[in-house]
Amino acid sequence: MAQQIEPPKIIGYRDLSRAEVELMNLVKTTGAEIGDLVTQLAQNAELDQRWIEIGKTHIQQGLMALTRGITQPDFF
Repeated sequence: MAQQIEPPKIIGYRDLSRAEVELMNLVKTTGAEIGDLVTQLAQNAELDQRWIEIGKTHIQQGLMALTRGITQPDFF
């Protein structure tokens, strides 16, 4: 049986519960799906790419906010 090595603690983050880890994974997989959609939109020259980029940035910010809401870091 292989010895399990405990990963080092990340400064400023607490241990997450199984439910929180599942929520983080859901945010990450949903983000990847949305990223694929944004890529499709960005490849369509008929669309207003300025707004596509603005939407992309806001979605990225929203996903980061969701992950911080789950992880609740204790730093700025």
